[in-house]
Amino acid sequence: MALFKGCGAAMVTPFGKDGQIDYAVLEGYIEHLIDGGVSALLPFGTTGEPPTVSPEEYKKATEFIVSRAKGRVPVIVGAGSNSTSHAAEKAAAAKSYGADGVLVVTPYYNKCTQKGLVEHYKAVVKAAGVPVLAYNVPARTGVNIAPKTLVELKKAGVVGVKEASGDVDQFHDVAKVCDDVGLDLYCGDDILTTMAISLGSIGTISVAANPAPKEISALCALALGGKYEEARALQFKLSEFIHALFIEVNPIPVKKAMQYIGIDVGIPRLPLTELEPEHAEILKSEMIKVGLIK
Repeated sequence: MALFKGCGAAMVTPFGKDGQIDYAVLEGYIEHLIDGGVSALLPFGTTGEPPTVSPEEYKKATEFIVSRAKGRVPVIVGAGSNSTSHAAEKAAAAKSYGADGVLVVTPYYNKCTQKGLVEHYKAVVKAAGVPVLAYNVPARTGVNIAPKTLVELKKAGVVGVKEASGDVDQFHDVAKVCDDVGLDLYCGDDILTTMAISLGSIGTISVAANPAPKEISALCALALGGKYEEARALQFKLSEFIHALFIEVNPIPVKKAMQYIGIDVGIPRLPLTELEPEHAEILKSEMIKVGLIK
């Protein structure tokens, strides 16, 4: 059984004026996502700013999200690190906090070999006690999971992969391997959602789903239902809005987008900064065009 199919929301972490996690906003934000039709909540991935979140905040927020989700959708928690022992500890901790699964980014900065990746995930799977999704985002980490390495990750117990290389050729090869060995494939690039599902992805882990859960959920449903002409039309309609969400590094723009729809998730923690005014105007304009705001 797959952890989920369809639209998973790569959640932001809402910070209040005092810079601390705002749990009143978080509660309403969870309902916004679930009411919008998302199939899973994924806190503390890239979009959730995990390098800036303390272990105490990670514990409290994960437990809070699990308690408010109430089993309506799975909660899959980011548990990556460039220390294998730390990633293993984080994965085990996420399980103890109620997570249904963990999303584990490749080790970053250390730049391990493909053999090192396999050994890393073996250790994390052994410690986790819940399903493990590998997360490939080489633009962030400096490490790429080669498609053939996924065969070994499957043997190691990884159940799926979020592929966010942005490389269409690689996505094709990853999709073929996942189909061959039975790994669940999730698209990690909003702009490629329709194409990814046509190649066998069972859903997306989406930044755009934060301000637009209904739209991205509908896009996934159309593509998964084989209605590719309608999915393509919706993908094209949303494309400039999606591009605007990455006009600066994620999650800077999406936090501004959430403010525009009336959910004040605050600004990112340093070293990330607030969206530049000229970029904010572009984002606002694109959100108006697709009907997210007036």
